[in-house]
Amino acid sequence: MDDAANRPDRPAAEQRAAAERIRAARAEAAELAANLERQWDAVVAAAAFTNNDDEHDPEGSTLAYERERLTAMRDHVRRELAGLDRAAERLRDGAYWTCERCGGPIAAARLDARPAARTCIGCAAGARR
Repeated sequence: MDDAANRPDRPAAEQRAAAERIRAARAEAAELAANLERQWDAVVAAAAFTNNDDEHDPEGSTLAYERERLTAMRDHVRRELAGLDRAAERLRDGAYWTCERCGGPIAAARLDARPAARTCIGCAAGARR
């Protein structure tokens, strides 16, 4: 168990590194969100300028499928952005390295891989069962 993870006063360098990981992940997610919005706009524009029955088009995917796919992806990236915003708040509050479920430490490797993680690996694995 990483006793350092339970310390309320993390070293400044560790705080800055965590803030940078969160910022970088948020920037990447925001870029993806913008790209998905552009794709959404293109699908909407394509639907507006066609009178084809896309539900019965034998060529490839339908516009309805593309709208649903993009809706799901946009929802996912919005949840990711919200999670990263919560991670930044938790960092400011000093709770970033503490599992919200059990109060134990969240491993540094987990936070490196998933900057928005709010639970330790044990609790995350238990939640999936």
